Amino acid sequence: MIATAKIYPNSTISPLENGDKLTRREFERRYNAMPNLKKAELIEGIVYMASPLRIRNHGNPHARIITWLGNYWSSTPGIELGDNCTVRLDADNEPQPDALLRITNGGQSTISDDGYVEGAPELIVEIAASTVSLDLHQKLNVYRRNQVQEYLVWRVEDGEFDWFRLTNEEYIKLEPNSEGIICSQIFPGLWLDRSALLAGDLAKVLEVLQLGIARDC
Repeated sequence: MIATAKIYPNSTISPLENGDKLTRREFERRYNAMPNLKKAELIEGIVYMASPLRIRNHGNPHARIITWLGNYWSSTPGIELGDNCTVRLDADNEPQPDALLRITNGGQSTISDDGYVEGAPELIVEIAASTVSLDLHQKLNVYRRNQVQEYLVWRVEDGEFDWFRLTNEEYIKLEPNSEGIICSQIFPGLWLDRSALLAGDLAKVLEVLQLGIARDC
């Protein structure tokens, strides 16, 4: 076990622990005092700290999502992609989603003076392996309440991919069209061949995305 003094140079600040009940201000104060900590989130006032991530059930799926969204970002002005960045949603919630897309001008979120996303991005993606229960219950409710317009959850161990669209204050699951493609209702041309993604066929995923960019659903 690493000595506490090496992780927390300011010994007057208590370390974050799973299950801590904190205000967002106190959560940030403790998080900033733990420079070796890679990921912690505040969901409904409770601290959740990530376990070490395996390549097959998180690292690889995460890379595919970022590649897909990164290609869309490169071809679409007026948006911004975030990879594992902190989002200040409200007084009790500061998640660190695996990926987000935000509209930069006239969108729901802004960038604070200290560089954090504040408010709800239009789209959030979570890679759910050991965190399925959290991602599909507490986080889903938090994102819905804060008006995240589209919420995508890749349930890796279940081999499923859920795409939710906020409609009348509720998340409705979007289904693929007759060609097996799910089309964003917020970001024109953001198409996903769900079967290709789950099968690991990234080339097909990007091919379908380029078709979407060329002509929206």
